[in-house]
Amino acid sequence: MRIGEPAARAGTTTRTLRYHESRWLLPARRNGNGYRTYDESDLRQLRQIRTLQDSGFGLEETRPFVECLRAGHPEGDSCPASLQVYRRELGELDTLIAELGAVREQVGRQPARAEAARAAPAADAAVPGGPEPECERGGGPR
Repeated sequence: MRIGEPAARAGTTTRTLRYHESRWLLPARRNGNGYRTYDESDLRQLRQIRTLQDSGFGLEETRPFVECLRAGHPEGDSCPASLQVYRRELGELDTLIAELGAVREQVGRQPARAEAARAAPAADAAVPGGPEPECERGGGPR
């Protein structure tokens, strides 16, 4: 296959294939007239890279999966190095989820705090000698 066909079949661009080639993730084979050539195994590697990147993996993180396919394994994630990348990514995701959960909890408390703060001046205004209500736009007493 020439460069356009695997790019189209994998849903990417020829520029991306050339970039992957420059990063040693795809082979740099050329035919007699200098055109890049690819075969079905290259397409499998390209699809593996694309799938992982679509899931948020960095390009270098795809390398163990590509090497696993090159070694003849039926799946790019059947090698120990690939499984190690999965575990590391899961750890990073768990950390991010925990951090987002903490932020969510903090932001979740804010509406109740804001409502209580907003209601407090109205309650104080009803008490003789309490403060004058403030304009919501930050102006002086109404």
